[in-house]
Amino acid sequence: MTIAVIGTGKMGSGIAKLLAAKGEKIVIGARDPAKAAALAAEIGGGAEGGGIEAAVKLADVAILAVWYQQLEETVRAAGDLTGKILVDISNPITEDFKGLRIGHTTSAAEELQALAPNATVVKAFNTIFSELLPAEAREGRDPVQAFVAADDEAAKRKVSDIAAKGGFQPVDAGPLANARYIEPLGEMTIWFAFFLGWGPTAAPAWVKS
Repeated sequence: MTIAVIGTGKMGSGIAKLLAAKGEKIVIGARDPAKAAALAAEIGGGAEGGGIEAAVKLADVAILAVWYQQLEETVRAAGDLTGKILVDISNPITEDFKGLRIGHTTSAAEELQALAPNATVVKAFNTIFSELLPAEAREGRDPVQAFVAADDEAAKRKVSDIAAKGGFQPVDAGPLANARYIEPLGEMTIWFAFFLGWGPTAAPAWVKS
């Protein structure tokens, strides 16, 4: 399986490095292909980098590590998305990080699905900070949960397997519409981390007894 990571910021680079270290075939796409190529060279291990469309074309799964505001632009740049699995990790937060732009009746993930009707969208990783992506950052603590929501069960399993390979504990969060609840959970995690003093190693967990 080839995984495209779209974006070279902290989340994109962190996910790409983690999955490459676990033996996954990684291609990186960005608006600036030179940045993607530079990140791929840094990662090594056969990673490739270039434009967004080229990266998505090579991949079975594309992880969109971009801001919510960039989803539409990213979909346009990606070209033909027929049959692709798109992983939305975004939170539709306001400029001051203290609220959500949308919620309750829709979600970033559902908006992405509407933008890319020929793809299958999966919501995941939106409650995990980049500081928790390196495996060593999670040593000695309870497993960090990754909530995974999708309408397509096979796509959900595939993304859950990717999360597990990265050392996270995947949690089946139901259909894609449940992103309406997972995204506010991501915003609450931001509050704990940056406004309530917990720091960016905070992560939510549901306890099943």
